Amino acid sequence: MDLDWIWKAVVVVVAGTILLRVAGRKSISQMTLPQTVIMIGIGSLLIQPVAGENIWRTVGAGGVLVITLVLMEYLQIKGNPFEKFISGNSKVIIEDGRLNEQNLRKVRLTVDQLEGNLRQRNVTKIEDVQYATLEPNGQLGFKLKPDAEPVTKKEFKQLIDLINQVSAQIPTNAKIIEMSEQINQMKQQIDQKKIEDDIFTEVTNKGHDKQVPKHLQ
Repeated sequence: MDLDWIWKAVVVVVAGTILLRVAGRKSISQMTLPQTVIMIGIGSLLIQPVAGENIWRTVGAGGVLVITLVLMEYLQIKGNPFEKFISGNSKVIIEDGRLNEQNLRKVRLTVDQLEGNLRQRNVTKIEDVQYATLEPNGQLGFKLKPDAEPVTKKEFKQLIDLINQVSAQIPTNAKIIEMSEQINQMKQQIDQKKIEDDIFTEVTNKGHDKQVPKHLQ
């Protein structure tokens, strides 16, 4: 009985794990187009040894695919032209609450598909979106308008602190009465000062409120 398929299956699992580990940890939804193509190629290659193909040649071909992927990713890091050619750029599909129909046609994305992506992220209206982009890996990125953004825990804490500060500055009834008495005293002092400085009172009082030199009286 031929049991070669057992050790071949073990080699496929081990080699596949190593190859995919080298290729990266991104999930399918996070892969760019080249990564997806190479991962599919690796999957097709790894199943061939179990069907009777040369296992070591298959593992070697998988290694070549992974090395090619790593080199392509390295080129993308080295310069934007390589990244643009290999993976493409992000496309703005919503700007200031309005659809960019030209870019929607370029990426072949319908409004219904876009709205479905937004609903999954708890966005109820396109008008609430400041910017939305379709990333090279197919993911949707967006930024809400300031008045549509949910309050964060940090902002909520800052608001509570501000309310507490304002509340601490609001006087109680006792403080209001005390402040009123102080204001009345200050007013009386000011009025008295005005009277003392008023030269018209000298006429009614028939005398100087302030002492002046005798030869000038």
